[in-house]
Amino acid sequence: MLEVKQVSKLYENQRGVHSIDFSMNRGEIVGFLGPNGAGKTTTMRMITGYLNPTHGSIAIDGLSMADHPKKARQKIGYLPETPPLYPEMSVQSYLQFIADLRGIPVKQQKHRIGEVIERLGLQGRERQIMRSLSKGYKQRMGLAQAILHNPDLLILDEPTSGLDPKQIIEIRQLIRELGENHTVLLSTHILPEINTLCNRVLIINQGRIVLDGHPDQLAQSMGETFEVSLEVKGPREAILAELRSLPQIASVKPLADVLAAAEPAATDSAAHTQQPNSDAPEHSVGAEAVPAEPAARQALSSTVTAEPTVRVLVSAADRADIREAIFYRMAERRYPILAMRKESLSLEDIFLKLTTNEAIETSASGDGVSGGTASVLSDQSKNDNGSDTASSHEDKEGNPNA
Repeated sequence: MLEVKQVSKLYENQRGVHSIDFSMNRGEIVGFLGPNGAGKTTTMRMITGYLNPTHGSIAIDGLSMADHPKKARQKIGYLPETPPLYPEMSVQSYLQFIADLRGIPVKQQKHRIGEVIERLGLQGRERQIMRSLSKGYKQRMGLAQAILHNPDLLILDEPTSGLDPKQIIEIRQLIRELGENHTVLLSTHILPEINTLCNRVLIINQGRIVLDGHPDQLAQSMGETFEVSLEVKGPREAILAELRSLPQIASVKPLADVLAAAEPAATDSAAHTQQPNSDAPEHSVGAEAVPAEPAARQALSSTVTAEPTVRVLVSAADRADIREAIFYRMAERRYPILAMRKESLSLEDIFLKLTTNEAIETSASGDGVSGGTASVLSDQSKNDNGSDTASSHEDKEGNPNA
């Protein structure tokens, strides 16, 4: 659907984008991540034809943006971070205006505008002046102009920026629905949005694609080991010895040993009930609050044992799933497992690892990652400006195909 091959953008001998190379298939929703100035906006402007690349090629459904700009653009819907609205126009007149610009046949315009209004929940607002729309509805109008001509590829730049939580949920749902019939490239700074909406993520840093893959596979592609955090009740040294004796265990690191002593626990609980802002219920007599009865404290104390709890981080050899082996060994030795959780790098962790200013070189070695080897080389320029540079030069570049 989209082919970006060895695309670079040069600004006065400074590279804004470095040999970017990726593709997108039909029906994909791809998250596009990167810090400010990484080159996200520059890349999206080149894909839409607003900026011309210095080197490389871009094709939409087989149509070269350089050789067939008009036909290629007809296949793209673009929502910039600030929706391109005319505040003095009504919803209906604005969509009519966009339909004319997009070359939608006159006989089809009424039907198509009606479809878009219904799909984006704009019914009843056709005559409303856009200046009076809420931020959420202005964003809906931005999506409406992007999909009015039914493009194959949607490029969305920060579509939920500045929205309140309810509006964010609504716009995300709309994007999810649009992804059923369109290919979507979604730029966002909200990392949980990637996990919610996207089946693939691209991370760009200093003008280069540094990672490309499924969100669930990124940690594995970075060479992450299989780790389990474990909380077990029983004697510390015996538990550590048993875990270290398992064949697929690479390391066992104690995190904390907690002695759940009865009286201190009960004392802490009683102290908690007397805090002015405590959520614990109190019985009141008139205006006075009465703390918990001593009998209740005794009942609480009787449920707590003095047996130690051992907390450890267990790492596997060769990324083996060691949870079952741990369970059976602890059950065999009659050491109750109170908690066991697989640890993994979050998308936030991965993003920070790949977008620091230090030189990073990462090999994506085929564990389901589609981008192959992606790296940030140590000799990268410190002056790469990405989207900020693009903004300062857009008047020079203009829009030759408008």
